[in-house]
Amino acid sequence: MLTLQKPRPLRPGSRVALVSPSWGGPGTIPHRYEMGVRELRERFGLDVVEMPHTRADADWLWRNPAARADDLNRAFDDPSIDGIITTIGGEDSVRVLPYIDAQTLAANPKVFLGYSDTTTLHVFALLSGVQTFYGPSVMAGIAENGGTLPYTEQWFRRALMSDEPIGELSASDEWTEERIPWEDMERAGDRRTMRPNPGWTWQGGSERVEGHLVGGCLEVLEFLKGTRWWPRPEVWDGAVLYWESYQDGPSLELIRSWLRNYGTQGILERLAGMLVGRVRGYGEEQDRELAKVIDDLLTVESGRSDLPVVLGLDFGHTDPQMILPNGGHVVIDPGARSIVLP
Repeated sequence: MLTLQKPRPLRPGSRVALVSPSWGGPGTIPHRYEMGVRELRERFGLDVVEMPHTRADADWLWRNPAARADDLNRAFDDPSIDGIITTIGGEDSVRVLPYIDAQTLAANPKVFLGYSDTTTLHVFALLSGVQTFYGPSVMAGIAENGGTLPYTEQWFRRALMSDEPIGELSASDEWTEERIPWEDMERAGDRRTMRPNPGWTWQGGSERVEGHLVGGCLEVLEFLKGTRWWPRPEVWDGAVLYWESYQDGPSLELIRSWLRNYGTQGILERLAGMLVGRVRGYGEEQDRELAKVIDDLLTVESGRSDLPVVLGLDFGHTDPQMILPNGGHVVIDPGARSIVLP
């Protein structure tokens, strides 16, 4: 089991820095960004701090990964800042990693929240010995038509603003993947259409297991393979791999290929379990096919019929979103159909 530094929880009045380590969304669609800032200030009572390049032009940010990293380094180094939240994902945060000061990060553990392309930063923090949080960003998840969704709000308070253990996970009652263009200000107050949540799918092993959470967005993890930021074999010992996808309906064969590589690296044989976020763009038939792909990969190819797998969890690129402590302890009990973050 990994031993990581855990950040202190946020409180009303905590100073939270907003950073743009990926796409420059705040400068491109400022209205959507400002929706999220209002939620942080008014709903959660946080003192929002913008870093020098938070609202910078997207093209400029793309050309200046060192400036994006500088915002992160400053936010971690500033003792008056209690937490850091990414504004939005993207596709090139891996270019920021060479400029991040690992010693500064490790010396100043604080709440760090984001998902999708922020996966690279979660892995970097994990390798630096710091627990972070995989969950909504300012523009996607916190900003929401009609305000932050109740399930997401509950998770924000439960995971980031409480001294108590998170406890047992539960599925949201409903979910959505409907797209309302962020630029459409006339519909900014319209709730998206929700659909009933059928719950999770359990398969694989029947024994209770526990481990530490390692993972993120599957496509973004691909950027790290073969680099100095790919987790060492011992990091995977007893880990629970959690993953989701940012693509709309990614090919099942592509997912099989990505996960097969985890097998050829010897990672699947080291795992204690697997948690899979709901895949955006999949229907019921594709969900069943995905479950079969994973089952074939584990039982036939890897000899891991004992590995418990839970699919359809509320994290990733559908809403609302739960928040998972990256590197945190998790207990999976197939008999009780329970997942607990003690």
